[in-house]
Amino acid sequence: MEASFFDDDIPRLVPRLPDLTLADIPVEIGLFPLFGSLLLPKGRLPLNVFEPRYIALIEDALADQRLIGIIQPFNELDDEADEAEGLPPLFDVGCLGRISSFSERVDGTFAVTLTGIARFRYLRESEGRRGYRVARIDVSAYAGDLSEVPSAPFDRGQLLTSLKDYFTVRGLGVRWEVIDQMGDDALLVALPMICPFPSSEKQALLEAVSLTERARVLQSLLDLPGPFPDAAGPS
Repeated sequence: MEASFFDDDIPRLVPRLPDLTLADIPVEIGLFPLFGSLLLPKGRLPLNVFEPRYIALIEDALADQRLIGIIQPFNELDDEADEAEGLPPLFDVGCLGRISSFSERVDGTFAVTLTGIARFRYLRESEGRRGYRVARIDVSAYAGDLSEVPSAPFDRGQLLTSLKDYFTVRGLGVRWEVIDQMGDDALLVALPMICPFPSSEKQALLEAVSLTERARVLQSLLDLPGPFPDAAGPS
């Protein structure tokens, strides 16, 4: 009998995304520090990978479990300062991403999409590999990220009204028909990732303990006053 592509008798080397458990998460992970970027569990983050050390990270991840750690440094990275001053400090919490699609270009660089798996706590630095940083991590506090835990009801109308005000004042565009079609929980993954919040505010969204708490943090950030473009233009 011809085997199916989905034949359960053929074991997978890498579990399907819905089948991942804590036992599948390594204790050490290669890091991709990204200032001002946010990956959330079940979110999708496109990356343009061209630095040799991060090309090496992608190659090693593809040869293993396809997992890398996205984590923010405290400050925007500068490669020359990096070498002169040592490794820049990182926040305590990041998010594991699995390479769910990739394309290698003729010049050897990669276009990669990561799917968020679970948040992790950064414990300590390990010995680097092939130019990229490696850390020992702990995912146990965020085991709920691996399962479907819906948010408590929140005021979706108020959230979207605040979002429209936020984008309008900043002169930003968004496809509202796509936003309107999203379920509540998908909304709480997509909006924090696409809104141009400062680095510290993105970190607060990442570290919110639940989707319900994330909805509260997101609403408060959208309603914060801040420096807006001068609608009247220069005088």
